[in-house]
Amino acid sequence: MYRTHTCGELRKSDVGQTVTLAGWVDSYRDHGGGLFVDLRDRYGKTQVVFSSDSGEETQKLSRSLRNEDVIQIIGKVDPRPDGTVNPKLNTGEVEIKVEKLVILNKCKTPPFFPGQQDMPGEDLRLKHRYLDLRRQQMQQTMLLRSKIIKLMRDYFEQHEFIDVETPILGRSTPEGARDYLVPSRVHHGEFYALPQSPQLYKQILMMAGYDRYVQVARCFRDEDLRADRQPEFTQLDMEMAFCEMDDIIGIIDGLVTKVAKEVHGVDVTGPLPQMTYDEAMERFGHDAPDLRFGMEITDATDLAAEAEFRVFKAVADAGNRVRGICAKGAADKYSRRLIDDMTSMVQDDFGAKGLAWFKVEADGTLNSPIAKNFTPELLAKFKERFAAEAGDLILIVADKFEVTCKSLYGLRKKLGAELKLYDPKAMHFSWVVEFPMFDYDEEEGRWVAMHHPFTAPRPQDIELLDSDPGKCRALAYDLVINGSEAGGGTIRIHDNATQQKVFGLLGMTEEDAKERFGFLLDALQYGAPPHGGIALGIDRWVMLFGYLDNIRDCIAFPKTQRAADLMTEAPSAVDRKQLEELAIKVLRLDEVKK
Repeated sequence: MYRTHTCGELRKSDVGQTVTLAGWVDSYRDHGGGLFVDLRDRYGKTQVVFSSDSGEETQKLSRSLRNEDVIQIIGKVDPRPDGTVNPKLNTGEVEIKVEKLVILNKCKTPPFFPGQQDMPGEDLRLKHRYLDLRRQQMQQTMLLRSKIIKLMRDYFEQHEFIDVETPILGRSTPEGARDYLVPSRVHHGEFYALPQSPQLYKQILMMAGYDRYVQVARCFRDEDLRADRQPEFTQLDMEMAFCEMDDIIGIIDGLVTKVAKEVHGVDVTGPLPQMTYDEAMERFGHDAPDLRFGMEITDATDLAAEAEFRVFKAVADAGNRVRGICAKGAADKYSRRLIDDMTSMVQDDFGAKGLAWFKVEADGTLNSPIAKNFTPELLAKFKERFAAEAGDLILIVADKFEVTCKSLYGLRKKLGAELKLYDPKAMHFSWVVEFPMFDYDEEEGRWVAMHHPFTAPRPQDIELLDSDPGKCRALAYDLVINGSEAGGGTIRIHDNATQQKVFGLLGMTEEDAKERFGFLLDALQYGAPPHGGIALGIDRWVMLFGYLDNIRDCIAFPKTQRAADLMTEAPSAVDRKQLEELAIKVLRLDEVKK
């Protein structure tokens, strides 16, 4: 056998045993009288010692060892001498006196070492992912991922959910992000689409009588990428029949409680807090607010209407909003240059026209280049409205509601981190509910679904589908962890008439709807129960529970922001014969544009 124990297993109770270990050379130290090697596998490290007792041939062979060589050793477990115990290692009380060494594989000099302090850029690490995955932090993250998925599976099994796999090769139903398409060799000119989610299949399962479905599902979306988004990702997909919104939220509350306790030993008390979408936008400017700290948005539109300051007054008179945040004790921490930088940020990133600010002086007065445009009485009202005190910094954006939301959300997020207003290891869980059913696409001149076209409206809002779709609220709910959307779901439409009406509002004719979703519409006519579900982003859960900033660190083999796999060099060109079998001709981009 290659090993009798792992490199993280041996303890003082094993002293005297002859053992066989195998792993990678993590480090080696030549102390003249002996060579000390830290042998590593995913379970830990064990110090092994080559000395004169190892024999001349073994000692000579040991001198050829280098980092990342793969070796096997046989030797006796000894206690470490007094003063040499390493409390940082679980195996730190023992060492192995080597009697035999076998070099299983030599490692050529790598572009970086898994144990080095300063790691290279991400591109180099992704190019050599097999080395990057040897890093202790990466291995701990993969173990965390495995643990979270197992906890999820166990939890849903305990609640009588059935794990059902749904197809990877399906039908293209363009809605939302672009599909990844797979050409068919058998059906020339036709394509499968990789699933953006198992949405339609899990609804069909509800209609088929499988009232509690769950799946760890692979999903694919051809969309612009960022640090917390990947073209292929994994979600915990769940659906229930004969349920209401609170039933689904209750199940997920229980899952959050279980995972938080098992992973971090944190006691989460349910039910988790909820706020409506409208409340979240008013108080925090975002539909996934970070509730680990305060600094809520304050509306001052009515006060702005009283001001002689033309910018504020014009915005208020036009029916737009003047809103801001108060950063407690931040006046001395942000110079004029830093405030100018924040002004550029809200202008460049969020489309705001500018950023107004006031610093509260020690005597309680408001200091700002625009202060002269306000009466002392009005300045006092602003100070009171923002609950500002000496040393505080007030930041105000005057613009359309959407612009103020984006700008103040960005500022709040920036200031929260810079002012250390929350413990980065703290975790906060909440729900945002009652999202709008629709957004209006000005460019296309039509309504688009806020979530997806199968979302049910609140029963009290059904009449608004005919009279005022923009005011219609959905039975939709998002789980928020530390200011990130960690899952989203809805109660689904389960009757054909409402589904057809929603399709019509989205600009789909009956023929379009039948072409895209005919099988679903047919199924709705054969006894569809009330049902709903949710999808939890597993990659994002691992990122949040692992206190990480980049979702690529939570996936064994991720893609770059250009959707490329640097290790395998995918995507790549394919053989001409393969294209001929698919009846596909590849055109240059300039040929397509013509």
